[in-house]
Amino acid sequence: MARIVLNEISFHGAGSILELPFEINRRGLKKALVLSDPDLVKCGVTEKATSVLTRSDIPFEIFSKIKPNPTIENVLEGVDAFKKSGADCLVAVGGGSSIDTAKAVGIIIANPEFSDVCSLEGVAPTRKPSIPIFAVPTTAGTAAEVTINYVITDAEKKRKFVCVDVHDIPVAAFVDPDLMSTMPKGLTAATGMDALTHAIEGYITKAAWEMTDMFHLEAIRLISKSLRSAVKGEKEGREGMALGQYIAGMGFSNVGLGIVHSMAHALGAVYDTPHGVANAILLPTVMEFNADATGEKYREIARAMGVSGTENMSQDEYRRAAVEAVRKLSEDVGIPQNLKGIAKREDVPFLAASAMADACRPGNPKDTTQEDIEKLYLKLL
Repeated sequence: MARIVLNEISFHGAGSILELPFEINRRGLKKALVLSDPDLVKCGVTEKATSVLTRSDIPFEIFSKIKPNPTIENVLEGVDAFKKSGADCLVAVGGGSSIDTAKAVGIIIANPEFSDVCSLEGVAPTRKPSIPIFAVPTTAGTAAEVTINYVITDAEKKRKFVCVDVHDIPVAAFVDPDLMSTMPKGLTAATGMDALTHAIEGYITKAAWEMTDMFHLEAIRLISKSLRSAVKGEKEGREGMALGQYIAGMGFSNVGLGIVHSMAHALGAVYDTPHGVANAILLPTVMEFNADATGEKYREIARAMGVSGTENMSQDEYRRAAVEAVRKLSEDVGIPQNLKGIAKREDVPFLAASAMADACRPGNPKDTTQEDIEKLYLKLL
């Protein structure tokens, strides 16, 4: 048996944000707490969403105490802000950080027995759906608006933990490339490579099946075609990335990921490394490690990334071609190619232990030991 969980409704393309008031009103909701990070508030991106609420006379308050890797403390402050606001729904404006925080807040409001936050790790036995979340992504990468996953950082223990819950998915997503147009080049590249990692890991994960394969291959094709253009700020590339990252989310949310994400989560928790950058650095090296457990799938990855002549390649050749296509895209958009200056050799055992304990690790196509993961980190140092 396989299961697919998606948004109740989603809107795509320029101007999608204009549908937000209608979706709030038709559910009889009265007031929103808008969760958005301080930089988005400062540069006016959050206002692109809140102005739509203002014009429709929907009252709201803004909560912006959100970090790039949201912490338990962020979530608890968000829960408190929601209770004080008198709101009955959440509007998450931002990347994965804002939307992940909203998911945790929404779940805890509906299921107060999980108010310690830590007990949400893994597949928590929540009983009630989150209060309604309306997700407005401003980055093209995390696909948090369509997934049943969210990631929270335990700053005290220097670890990230993954929460998987069908009750946390936003009721509506507004995937509007106009709200992504202010992303700087570096963030566009990092979030885009995050999306590619979702698509590739979701395609080769142990739980992959025909429907998710369809999503992931199309996402790989769209991202490979669009990311370089998006980094240059071109409209067509932005639009392609907005759609490609969402389609990747439709897939991986339902089948899981692998050790690229496990290892990236550890880097983010210890060094606050941007998640997309960590994924992008790790992806080619982990793909090489996983290659012998992927059957013919790397041929399809290479083909989706525009490599010609794959039908005439040997298995070794098309596996190398897939890895090199990923590495070349990463280089072209300016991602660092190793962990020098990011990770410390003496931290590798702790990083590897954290990755082993991560919820994404069991989905990896190849079974791994802590020693395997240590070697992968060291290879990039």
